[in-house]
Amino acid sequence: MQILINLVVMALLYSLICSGYVLIYRSSRVLNLAHGEFMALGGYFIFTLSLGIFPNPVPSFVLACVLSLALGFAVYFLLMRFMAGESIFAGVLVTIALGIFFRGLMTLIWTSQLWHPLHYLGMKNVSYQVFGDAAISTFGIIKVLSAVVLFTFLFFCLKFTRWGLRMRAVGENPLLAAQRGISLHKYYALSWGIGALSAGFAGMIQACDSGLDPEMFIIGLKAFPVVLVGGLDSLVGVIPGAFVVAAAEIIAINYISPQASEVAPFVVLLSMLIIRPWGLFGTKEELERV
Repeated sequence: MQILINLVVMALLYSLICSGYVLIYRSSRVLNLAHGEFMALGGYFIFTLSLGIFPNPVPSFVLACVLSLALGFAVYFLLMRFMAGESIFAGVLVTIALGIFFRGLMTLIWTSQLWHPLHYLGMKNVSYQVFGDAAISTFGIIKVLSAVVLFTFLFFCLKFTRWGLRMRAVGENPLLAAQRGISLHKYYALSWGIGALSAGFAGMIQACDSGLDPEMFIIGLKAFPVVLVGGLDSLVGVIPGAFVVAAAEIIAINYISPQASEVAPFVVLLSMLIIRPWGLFGTKEELERV
């Protein structure tokens, strides 16, 4: 039962991260390989705010979320906006360079030391018994609830709200959307903002759960196979893709070795590329475009 709980928590953490990957790609057609760094920066935002500025958890998390959202907007307007009309490969290279820049910046500002924001926030990560000896931590519960709330919000907004319908239109046919008076850059920026917010919030709760250092970006990198397994353009595919990748990682940890878990997501990715390259719920057109 403990293995099942670990699987659910890990899968929903990956889902929380990867919703941003898919949302950014669906709207702006850019594969953001700096997404892991967005996640790590979210952790550093909550850590910095906890250092006597906002020691109360609620305002700290709210302001850290605002900073993550602002980071996404800033990256788009100051950098990615100028990549509009360029090749997808050029956009990917820019995000790789951006990720390297953010990693260097994090090490320069916060050093490579392991930090524990939870200590400064005055909170405890209590474990709760659920079934027999199986337990789940407070921030494990928060990961699960956050993923449920985020996906409910995204599915409702993208289907029933005006800005959600316009964001879908911008992603599916930008030329027609622009001809109908929809501001492309506005909705591209919105997707980058929400994507950075989801990744940043995942970084905040992961930092509180297990600590924070610049290597946190690796979690975002390990989550990347989820996107291609589920389908590059499919939010629906994120959750099943996350469970497939998390299951491979949990099996590797428990039955092979902890070191094997580092490569398990990429073994799944390679297998999917051989069997069904466009993912479980993706389309062939998107694969060919990339």
